[in-house]
This record gives sequence, structure tokens and C-alpha cells, in this order.
Amino acid sequence: MIEFHANSEIMGAYLERPFIRQSPSIDRKLAFSAKVQDEIGHGQLLYRAAESLGVKTREEMLDDLANGDGKFLNCFHYPLKSWVEVPMISFFVDGAAMRRQATLRRTSWEPYAHAMDKVCFEEGFHVKHGEDILKELMTGSRKEQQLTQGAFEEWWPRIIQFFGPTDDKSTHHDFAASVGLKQQSNDDLRNAFLDQYIPKARKYGLKIPDEPRIRERDDGTYAVEEDDLDWDEFFTIAKNEYEPGLGQINGRKQAQEAVDWVCETIEADAATARGHEPQAAD
Repeated sequence: MIEFHANSEIMGAYLERPFIRQSPSIDRKLAFSAKVQDEIGHGQLLYRAAESLGVKTREEMLDDLANGDGKFLNCFHYPLKSWVEVPMISFFVDGAAMRRQATLRRTSWEPYAHAMDKVCFEEGFHVKHGEDILKELMTGSRKEQQLTQGAFEEWWPRIIQFFGPTDDKSTHHDFAASVGLKQQSNDDLRNAFLDQYIPKARKYGLKIPDEPRIRERDDGTYAVEEDDLDWDEFFTIAKNEYEPGLGQINGRKQAQEAVDWVCETIEADAATARGHEPQAAD
């Protein structure tokens, strides 16, 4: 579970990295550069928390990710093609992440809980940044509004599936909950997200798509018709067999291979230093 979370932070950063250069202003470039840097840092914190369990080393987890054996969030298997899609990740997906991550600050594995304190603090800024981008687009030209609505309609089902399979199809929830790793079920987190973000989407002028169907309960809360979601595609993604996702994984592998020489050089220098006694001070 922690490795999955760490992988997702890394793959999310790689997905958003091209938009540092594609950002429409210097302020956006600076903010996006900081965001990507934060996400990489979150991944490193979480790999260390996972590593402390003594099951896998950080290097093994990174190798598994590059080789297509490591799993990561469904939303990061899809390519980002244009700037209007950016708030779908930076606002909605990061907002969904905050719903889950806030509960993980009380998780039973203490190194994980400590990491989540820093992660949640920084993710709060990411969500605000994404919200500001969404506001700018939805108060822009008619074309910008239409393109943003189109991106929202494409991403909305993926965002709802962010929380994983429904409780009756979740294979890991019972164990994770019994040992205190998970604090809420997938369905509870999904419904809480809908309650918070449907009003926010409407506030900025976005129309909630007809599919998947969202029903409003008598108490004003929301629930999704789960049969309307493409769970076949979701589980194909979960097995790392979705074609666009394979491209994302291959990009990560190429990036890791490109910097292997840096790691090798650092390790070689460290080994050399360990082989020599420090020079005595005069």
C-alpha cells in the first residue's frame, strides 16, 4: 500500500512535468516547478517509510516501477495532452488525494503517518494552485470554458475511480483496516469527495456529466451509480496492461536509465571514501 502511494507520487510528477514549460506565465511556471519537485519529494519520503518495514529496499521498489511491476494510481496512466487538463489533476485528483491522505495521518504505521504530515501540508497548496487555474480558465474566453468542460467530462469518471474498486470488490481493504493502515473504506472516501467537489465544480461553472449518473440523496449528499463506471478498464490499468499507461511506465524506465550513471558515480565515490581514513587535522 505504501509502495503504491510512493509510486503514484513519482508517476504523477512525471505526468505533470511537461507543463512546467507549457505553463502560460512565469508565475505558473514557478508554481508548477515547485509542485513537481514536491511530488518527487513525497515519493522519496514514502519509499523510506515503506523501506522501514524491511520487505523491499527503495532501489527495489524503483526498479519494479521502471520494469512495469510496480502499481500506481489509475489517473496517472492517462496522458495529459493540454493545459486545460491540468486542473483535472491539480485540483480534482489532488483534492481526492487529500481526502484519503488526511485520514492516513492517523495510520498505524508511524513512519507513514509522519510522512503524511508533510505530504498533506504541501498537497494543500497544490489543490489551491489547481483551483486557481480552474478559476482562471472558467472565467476566460468562451473557447477556454468549452475546452475545460470537455476535459472535465473526459476525466470525471477516472477521478471518481481514483478511490479504487467498490467495497464489495476491494481485495485489500479488510486486512488494511484490521491492522489500522486504512481509516476509511473506498466507498466512504468516494462519497465524501463527491459531497465536497460536486458543489465546487458547479461553483466554477462546470456541468456534471450525465454519465456516470450521480444521485442526490434526501440529505443533500451524493452517490455515484457504480455500474456506470468502466471497471474493466480500471482493472486492466491495475494490472499495468493499459496501453497509454505502458507508455508512462516506459518513460519512467528511460528516465531512470538516463541517470543511472549519476547513482553509480555517487556510490563509487562513497565506497572510495569509506576505504580511506580521514586525514588528521594539522
